[in-house]
Amino acid sequence: MKILIVEDDTLLLQGLILAAQTEGYACDGVTTARMAEQSLEAGHYSLVVLDLGLPDEDGLHFLARIRQKKYTLPVLILTARDTLTDKIAGLDVGADDYLVKPFALEELHARIRALLRRHNNQGESELIVGNLTLNMGRRQVWMGGEELILTPKEYALLSRLMLKAGSPVHREILYNDIYNWDNEPSTNTLEVHIHNLRDKVGKARIRTVRGFGYMLVANEEK
Repeated sequence: MKILIVEDDTLLLQGLILAAQTEGYACDGVTTARMAEQSLEAGHYSLVVLDLGLPDEDGLHFLARIRQKKYTLPVLILTARDTLTDKIAGLDVGADDYLVKPFALEELHARIRALLRRHNNQGESELIVGNLTLNMGRRQVWMGGEELILTPKEYALLSRLMLKAGSPVHREILYNDIYNWDNEPSTNTLEVHIHNLRDKVGKARIRTVRGFGYMLVANEEK
């Protein structure tokens, strides 16, 4: 899963990105509302963490605009505005949760997990493809009843492939899912992680779709 963090304080932004990556999420960070809107138009995100004090537009106005454009992904407001009136305004305009600065990272992580579970309409939403089961709330994967130990990048790739099982996923989408895990990703970054993932779920299970990307199939076929 990939998170978009919108925060104009660059030091805090880098800390939030690192914390999200440590929790197993791919993550993009931007500092303005304009950059956030461009990211939403170009990317594939599971959740937005939104500061309200942005330099080019108030965060509430930005949130209202993206809701008008029918973006339904969960939004967690992260702000220093701490009055009851501020919280009500944020929730009324379309936020799914509201956390006041300063905050504990553990609470932020717990709120993100809760929002992702809620957005998937189940307390413990699961993806099942053949004998593969991926629990999105716990970020755990089992194959035939045995838990697979995946790196955060492998988990991000597998979750994307399982969401689109039976259909090819463009390599650019997969690359974007893991891009922020590397400061200077090489051109073969995606291929390396696909190779490692194949070793764990079965080499023939992840098919190469030449000139396009990769596809996960339900059963390994020789």
